Amino acid sequence: MAAPISASPLRSTAATPGAATPNYTPALASLTVLFFMMGFITCLNDILIPYLKAIFSLSYTQANLINLCFFGAYFVMGIPAGKLVQRIGYKGGMLTGFLIAALGAFLFYPAADSRSYGLFLGALFVLATGVVLLQVAGNPYVAILGPPQSAPARLTLTQAFNSLGTTVAPLLGSALILKNLPDLDTAASAAAIDVKAVQTPYLAIGVVLIVISGLLAMLKLPKIAHAESENEDLSRRAYHYRHLVFGVIGIFAYVGGEVAIGSHIVSYLHLPDVMSLTPKVAGDKVAYYWGGAMVGRFLGAYLLNKFNPGRLLAFNALGAVILVLISVSTTGEIAMWSLLAVGLMNSIMFATIFTLAVAGLGRNTEEASGLLNVGIVGGALIPLLFGLVADASSLRWAFVLPVLCYAYIMWYGLKGHRPATTA
Repeated sequence: MAAPISASPLRSTAATPGAATPNYTPALASLTVLFFMMGFITCLNDILIPYLKAIFSLSYTQANLINLCFFGAYFVMGIPAGKLVQRIGYKGGMLTGFLIAALGAFLFYPAADSRSYGLFLGALFVLATGVVLLQVAGNPYVAILGPPQSAPARLTLTQAFNSLGTTVAPLLGSALILKNLPDLDTAASAAAIDVKAVQTPYLAIGVVLIVISGLLAMLKLPKIAHAESENEDLSRRAYHYRHLVFGVIGIFAYVGGEVAIGSHIVSYLHLPDVMSLTPKVAGDKVAYYWGGAMVGRFLGAYLLNKFNPGRLLAFNALGAVILVLISVSTTGEIAMWSLLAVGLMNSIMFATIFTLAVAGLGRNTEEASGLLNVGIVGGALIPLLFGLVADASSLRWAFVLPVLCYAYIMWYGLKGHRPATTA
């Protein structure tokens, strides 16, 4: 049986003593839109990286500054976002997140006009700051919006709609952005590339985000408060919990490994000894990576109610290690499909690590969510290190880094998630 997700009882401010159990289905259904947009925005970076790499003739290391700026926002803004959500509530945090993300999307227009890589990175940081707030508010809200025993399955199900966004983004982004991109090796044509191809998609994203924030403002979401336990140590902070600290490292490893792979699929499939695909065709293949995560999350929502979440997490991490090793040691379609199949293994990882890490934290849940989102900086640092290894040796050798990430996640699923305090 899975361990309970929260040892501290929860109470809804909307509920009264003796009232029936609140129906959280409408609130959870509305949050699927939030998770879809977070996935869509994040995964569009996988298309943006090869595009800007060609425009500015960047090395792998320079191109991964995109991930550094986007996921670096989690490191800079994760803890402040957690404190803000504590002050203005989950709904207020989500509304603020949508508006900040919209501003970041609109900043792509002047960045494209000026053909400035620095402005593109700045726009990405603002966009990511909004996504950080959405993550900090949305993930724990889903985790506590219902029975604690089903929290991993519930968050995995909503994360499936995140994966739907990550599946759609490469297809749409490839059609709109990579369609007219020349061969990645043709540096001489870089100056002729029309950077305005990114303006329309991101302007549309900004408008959609504003519309969603308006609709969310009109929704009446349940207000959840943490009831204090008689045995709860009020002096204990979130970082005193060892399983949370290990969980932050687990999120760091998961996001870093997932993003490092996803951001380099286009370049990897372009290699002559893999598939020699054009950027457009390779970009379309990225959808299989994220689509696998979507399918796995729908399946995981069922399986996490049947199997121990920690063991299922370890099983998926082991599968990811095996698939990456198969890919880098083979060529052609085997190398391609084994790497794309890692997406299926990624499916339950974020939600399971997150819910195991916040187990029993009660009133410290919001602070813990901020810390866990700091761990998402792995999506900035590991891909950057990945690029350094690729530049120094080869793209194949760089995949050793995701293997190490998944090895840690396997340990966390087996041992590291067990609750204990550091002090």
